Amino acid sequence: MADSSFDIVSKVDKQEAANALNQAEKEIEQRYDFKGVGASIEFSGEKILMKANSEERVKAVLDVFQSKLIKRGISLKSLDSGEPFPSGKEYRIESTLKEGIEQKEAKKISAIIREQGPKSVKANIQGDELRVSSKSRDDLQEVMALLRSSDLDIDIQFINYR
Repeated sequence: MADSSFDIVSKVDKQEAANALNQAEKEIEQRYDFKGVGASIEFSGEKILMKANSEERVKAVLDVFQSKLIKRGISLKSLDSGEPFPSGKEYRIESTLKEGIEQKEAKKISAIIREQGPKSVKANIQGDELRVSSKSRDDLQEVMALLRSSDLDIDIQFINYR
């Protein structure tokens, strides 16, 4: 019998992220507390740029965007936001959506599987994802449960389960 396997990836649905940004943009335009403070949010290449005339207002813009991401099912672990910085007469925050599993995180996940998972399970790092394989599908299910309960710094998904 062939080995069963699945892949561990960290991906963000770009369409859902764009929808969350559009919803945040509409809310910012309509809310009374954002009137006259130059508050805005937009995609700037790969980054998401938030602007307002004070540090508190730009943090409020970030908060609105985070709430929209959560409603759309995107984990905040995927959002990498910087600190507010002054730029001319306004404050800005630049954020990026993290994609892929970095080498350091992949090694950490692999170590968790090796130390706490069933002995028959093997994890291979393949670029920005991990392939986990075993003869037993039950062991793979156990690894998925183990990783869901682990406190990881990234948002992970399980794909290609076969």
